[in-house]
Amino acid sequence: MSNSMRDLIVGEAELDDEEDDESFDEETGETRQRSRNPNQEMDDSSEEDEDEDDEEEARKVREGFIVDEDEDEDEDQVEDEDERRKRRKRKRRQEREEEAQLDEEDLDLIDESRERKQPSQGKFKRLKRGHRDDDTRGNERRGLDEIFSEEDDELAEDRPYARPSHRAAADEFDDFIEEDFPEDEDERMRQMEDMEVARPRDKGVVGRIVDRAGLDKDALEDMETIFGNGEDYQWALDEEEDEEERQREEQTLELKDVFEPSQLAEKLLTDEDNAIRFNDEPERFQLDRKPFKQLNIQGEQLKEETQWIADLMWPKKQLSGDLHSPFQKAVGKVLEYFVLEDLEVPYVFQHRKDYLIHARKTRNPEHRDDPEAPEYIVNAEKLLTQDDLWRILELDIKFRSLFDKRSTVEKTYDNLREAAQVKDDMITELTSQAVTMEELQDLQDYINFQYASQLKDIAAMNGVTKGNKRPGAKSSIFERIRKSNAYKFVKAYGISPDRLAQNALREGKKVISDDVQSLPIDLADSLTDSDFLTGDQVLYEARHMYAEELFMSPRMRKYFRLNFYMMGEISCHRTEKGLRRIDESHPYYEIKYLINQTISDLARRPELFLKMMKAEEEGLIEVRLRLQNEREFRRQLHVEFASDNYSELADAWNEERLKVVDLAFTKLERVIAKGVKDSLRTACQEELLKLCREEYSKRLDQAPYKPKGMVLGTTPRVLTLSNGMGDPARDPVFWVWVEEDGRVTEHGKFENLARNETQRDAFADVIERRKPDVIGVSGFSTESHRLVRDLESLVNEKNLRGPEFPDPDTDDYRSELLEVVVVNDEVARLYKDSPRAQADHPTLSSNTRYCVALARYLQNPMKEYAALGKDVTSLLFNPCQHLLPQEKLLKHLETSMVDMVNLCGVDINEAVNDVYTANLLPFVAGLGPRKATSVIKAINTNGGVVGSRDELVGDPDNNKLPVVGPRVWNNCASFLYIDYDATNPSSEPLDNTRVHPEDYELGRKMAADALELDEEDVKAETDENGAGAIVRKLFREDEQEKVNELILEEYAEQLEKNYNQRKRATLETIRAELQAPYEELRRNFSTLNPDQIFVMFTGETKDSLTEGMIVPVNLRVVKDDFAIAKLDCGIEGRIEAHEVSHRSNVSIRDVIHVGQTVQGKIVDLNRKEFLAKLTLREDALRRPYKKHNDHDRGTWDFRLEDDDKDALREKDKVTGRTQRVIKHPLFKPFNSTQAEEYLGSQAPGDVVIRPSSKGNDHLTITWKVADGVYQHIDVLELQKETEFSVGKTLRIGGKYTYSDLDELIVEHVKAMAKKVDELMGHEKFKKGSVADAEKWLASYSDANPNRSIYLFCINPKRAGYFYLCFKASKTSPINMWDVKVVPHAFEMMKNQYPHMLALCNGFKLRFNSEISKLQQMRR
Repeated sequence: MSNSMRDLIVGEAELDDEEDDESFDEETGETRQRSRNPNQEMDDSSEEDEDEDDEEEARKVREGFIVDEDEDEDEDQVEDEDERRKRRKRKRRQEREEEAQLDEEDLDLIDESRERKQPSQGKFKRLKRGHRDDDTRGNERRGLDEIFSEEDDELAEDRPYARPSHRAAADEFDDFIEEDFPEDEDERMRQMEDMEVARPRDKGVVGRIVDRAGLDKDALEDMETIFGNGEDYQWALDEEEDEEERQREEQTLELKDVFEPSQLAEKLLTDEDNAIRFNDEPERFQLDRKPFKQLNIQGEQLKEETQWIADLMWPKKQLSGDLHSPFQKAVGKVLEYFVLEDLEVPYVFQHRKDYLIHARKTRNPEHRDDPEAPEYIVNAEKLLTQDDLWRILELDIKFRSLFDKRSTVEKTYDNLREAAQVKDDMITELTSQAVTMEELQDLQDYINFQYASQLKDIAAMNGVTKGNKRPGAKSSIFERIRKSNAYKFVKAYGISPDRLAQNALREGKKVISDDVQSLPIDLADSLTDSDFLTGDQVLYEARHMYAEELFMSPRMRKYFRLNFYMMGEISCHRTEKGLRRIDESHPYYEIKYLINQTISDLARRPELFLKMMKAEEEGLIEVRLRLQNEREFRRQLHVEFASDNYSELADAWNEERLKVVDLAFTKLERVIAKGVKDSLRTACQEELLKLCREEYSKRLDQAPYKPKGMVLGTTPRVLTLSNGMGDPARDPVFWVWVEEDGRVTEHGKFENLARNETQRDAFADVIERRKPDVIGVSGFSTESHRLVRDLESLVNEKNLRGPEFPDPDTDDYRSELLEVVVVNDEVARLYKDSPRAQADHPTLSSNTRYCVALARYLQNPMKEYAALGKDVTSLLFNPCQHLLPQEKLLKHLETSMVDMVNLCGVDINEAVNDVYTANLLPFVAGLGPRKATSVIKAINTNGGVVGSRDELVGDPDNNKLPVVGPRVWNNCASFLYIDYDATNPSSEPLDNTRVHPEDYELGRKMAADALELDEEDVKAETDENGAGAIVRKLFREDEQEKVNELILEEYAEQLEKNYNQRKRATLETIRAELQAPYEELRRNFSTLNPDQIFVMFTGETKDSLTEGMIVPVNLRVVKDDFAIAKLDCGIEGRIEAHEVSHRSNVSIRDVIHVGQTVQGKIVDLNRKEFLAKLTLREDALRRPYKKHNDHDRGTWDFRLEDDDKDALREKDKVTGRTQRVIKHPLFKPFNSTQAEEYLGSQAPGDVVIRPSSKGNDHLTITWKVADGVYQHIDVLELQKETEFSVGKTLRIGGKYTYSDLDELIVEHVKAMAKKVDELMGHEKFKKGSVADAEKWLASYSDANPNRSIYLFCINPKRAGYFYLCFKASKTSPINMWDVKVVPHAFEMMKNQYPHMLALCNGFKLRFNSEISKLQQMRR
């Protein structure tokens, strides 16, 4: 094999000329230019300092500042002012370029997804230079010595040496195969050295004209005499240089000049992100209030908002009536903190608790008899919880939206009043009364309808035109009616729509309709005109006009809305699509025939209504909202409209009014029902979001696992193990040892800890060496339960104990058996294969990384959840959370994390040095993801260490720049703590507590009183040792317990009396913090209960697996008196002999045999032991499992349900199809559409076995290739015992044969799925559509016209097929070859390749073969 061919197949590449000129962005397809200055040194920042002098010398040489020594003296003497001026210009230009370079730390913030084909440092430097450094020659004006130089020749000489090319010249397929840059560092450096050696060096002497033409010195002097030395043109060069400098001054290199907008947005580095980052306002407030930046709420608006929010929250608080006024005041105070002072929820809850509590002071009756008893008793009632504060914050945003909408309506009406002299008191009245967005939207609709022509005129006056409307448009018809005689008929109905609505709402005195003195038809005939030529037309248009006015009436809409909320009933009606799609196993079956549900019923079960709306979106059911008393409602509305006269004329007009009511009712019902459903969906979402938030808060509210004898909050040393998906008796068990600081110091594998004594001893040896505080274990299958039992027995048998700890009762040291804890692995499953895990532990296997995450969860669950970022929404907090908008769910979950992080606090110095801890910073009050990165960057600028909380706002005396602004600091100060160093006299002990700096003086006063120091003692101590001296003295003398003797009520009364500050709760906090700074307040680590462990290991909930269900089971052991089977989820089931058959004279072995898959009914399920009792008796199997249905006749449509079942049975009879059932866990009675929908939410590679439309001698296997791509495989069954049994031989495509379904799944489908994963994980695979791939290839070729590229993409139209797309050059077309996935291989051009390397090399060989044929044909 030739060297060139070997290079082709191995897949290593060297950079040719084109590759050296420019690189290509693998994500965007854009070119990235590289500098090719022949004088440029290798750009290595690690050598910048030591080579600085050399580089300066080299620069001076290049610019002609250094000449030969014999000329040095003369040059100094003749150097004129022009030369010095040019030098200053060059220096200024160099300084500007250095200032314009991007900060390296800014670049570090962006994790580029671009692949680097040159060493990263060089590319990084190129990025810093940006687009102005694409060509070094282009940036520097050529001097006089170079003005006549032959640049083209110079470029030609710059080409580096390379291996000789064996390709045909001038062929468009030259350099087709783009090979990969070697990943091995040594090989890469070797190639770079080869290229450096091969690069030609500069010739000639600096400062002289280089003789490129081969002329000698005399000839050059003669040429200079004839043509001059170019000084005559110096003025032109100076002007050009000045202009170029002016242009450069106008240019600034920014991040957006280097990176794509999407990259900047992803990394929060856009201009908008930077504005948020540096604005002194809490980040979460800025994001929430972004749409209302110009809105300034204060004074009366704030009072109105307080009333609005209090009215919304009060009904759910269930407080006694006499607390309504204190509650409203508390809401108002909280709003002041949020709106006027920009204080976040954690700050208000922690430092303004006294304003969330109502204290009642009553005389103590016992004080009369016992003078030592307190004179007063204080009863505190909690008015607002932390959840309430988040609710107020949420409602504040809604009020801003409401206020903004109201302002828009008021502005529109003001314009009408000023420009068109419109006066409508109803608008003014209802605008001030509106408390919902619906009411304001009703007013907006009314204005747009009632004053459409005036608004159009105003818009025309302002130069705004919306285009001409077609003549038949709805609004234009109503405008015609208003201008015609037909509108007089509208007036003849005798009462205005608004007055009729007031009658219905019982507002004001009832007004009776007046009847005109002619019949409706006669009046209509008299009102004909050129617009409406007949009386019938007038009648028809007037009727619809009045109905439209009723429909647009804000008060009438309000009346309908109130009645729909109070008397509305919701019923589900299945569609034709939902009839067959929603079977009894479908999650929507519980709503398929649900009827007559009131609003209050659904409010108690929010997930039910959300399912209804989701099913309606999918076209499976129709959700109908109707009035319970619709007939009575219509009648009452007509009564309010009708006149009270008794005559034929009055009857005729009342009949006409009834028709109008019917028209308006239909329109109003449709729009109001839709609005009520949308509002109800929002309310149900809020309830479900609240449940998810509460569940997440429970998981966050866990302290680290508490080692025996240690205080709560101590980080344990952990040994974790897992068998992954394997069998612990056969497969390796992975383990890791994690220290208290989170470092992984040891890991390995054990084999068969149940029976292998050597391995058991090795495990015991690890325990003895490491002395863990706890053993953690988890896994992905039911086999993990066996590992748990093995470990528990091993600990007992080997008497493995944890570290010794002091016994509080005897003061002796003792130890206890190690506890084996089953760890919740929901975070570990997401972590083990994530890019973060691979970056943290690149050398560890997936299962080992999984063990690392388990250990860290034991050490601090909160940090593990915080590290997930947005992926936290993929955790399951509620079975119905998929019905929620993901952005809303993420926001609510974030509030839980904010609460818990601020409860625990963050060690700011640890966060600066530890990325794992830094994940908590975005959740600190006042901060967010943008400000958190800014804080860390600023602290590093200040030296990387924070000495005090005050230092965060800047310390000019110590040259410390501000890290945050005053407002943000006020929010975050008490939640960022700094470890107290008793040996450092400047260390402030209160900086290590939850006490806010604003309350430090209170803390110091309490410490002084506890130590019984008078003012002189305090002054002397503080003068000598600083402000924190008293608290340091308290700690040093270990007298913290004395603060318990202080009477805090007196302190609080003095503060409120003298300073109007309510600080009673704050004083309690200070007392607690002085005794135990930042004490752990989270609950003890929560161990999983048996039900939770069962769900985690099996994936089966009580809804998916419970007693009474009939499930497929595989028989593993068959004895004379019992049998052991295995369920699909992996648990074992025991079948007693009498549960096999009701016939007592039949042997169990005659009925069942090992390896058989049968249907079994679960009699009992022991979730703790992972055991099930089963029965195979026919009489038991004939009784199918039915979920408990507690619906009555009034809420479930039993008749329709029965009719649908009968109709489906009849339909099956007509089509002649019999529903086939296969006893296999993967079998589903689906058609192709149902199978694809079922697999839609499953993972790629998952399988469904289903009946085939080709008959009972065929089966169909449907498996998920990728998202939206499903392959349906036809399986021919041979050697069938009966029509409905599975054939003993299964054949696919006449080529592949299998003996049973399990073998087919593993050897055929799973083998192909593995190949699909291999291909889609390859670096040459591109996600997206074929069009995206073609666009990428075209972009690449445009950027690199002389290069070629190939890639793989999925073929969505042919499941199991991929495209190999390639483009030989810019002018050549895009070609596509099919690549078919087959079991254990890839197939291309009728050749099979076992893996991706072989496929790529096979393509290269095949292509070169085609090129060779093409070249021979050309010759």
